[in-house]
Amino acid sequence: MDHSTHRTGTGHDPATHEGHHTHADHHGKYAQGASWPMAAKATLHCLTGCAIGEILGMVIGTALLWGNVETMVLAISLAFLFGYSFTLFAVLRAGLDLKSAVKVALAADTVSIAVMELVDNGIIALTPGAMEAHLSDGLFWSALLGGFVVAFLITTPVNKWMIGRGKGHAVVHAYH
Repeated sequence: MDHSTHRTGTGHDPATHEGHHTHADHHGKYAQGASWPMAAKATLHCLTGCAIGEILGMVIGTALLWGNVETMVLAISLAFLFGYSFTLFAVLRAGLDLKSAVKVALAADTVSIAVMELVDNGIIALTPGAMEAHLSDGLFWSALLGGFVVAFLITTPVNKWMIGRGKGHAVVHAYH
């Protein structure tokens, strides 16, 4: 049954009153939710920096004959460094000062990079023989690249959820 015809008064629309703000006002276009393409683009942006840092760390650690723990620490550190730097340079080019740019990069990328690194490194650690594989082994590269694919698939919904709430990469879009 449609009860809308039984109303005795008019509805209250806070957006029609001066000085009142709706939830959408606080988050702009993201309040209605992020699109999957937007989330995928944000995840790919983050994954690019992470992949460069992680591959570089794995190559350096493996080439120096470091142990697994030292190599993973270096790879994860470089993944965060490169992941943040992509956003940092973009917002610096947009005119933000360094302190503000660092805050934006941290807000935009921390959760995304952390989820990506947790998933990717978890897959590498759980793939039999991958931690002992050398740079010339297909197992090394297939575990690493497979981990990136799975990390992308898991991190994209996380980024969609965050962007839809005005968090994560939504913070960066104000400077594009």
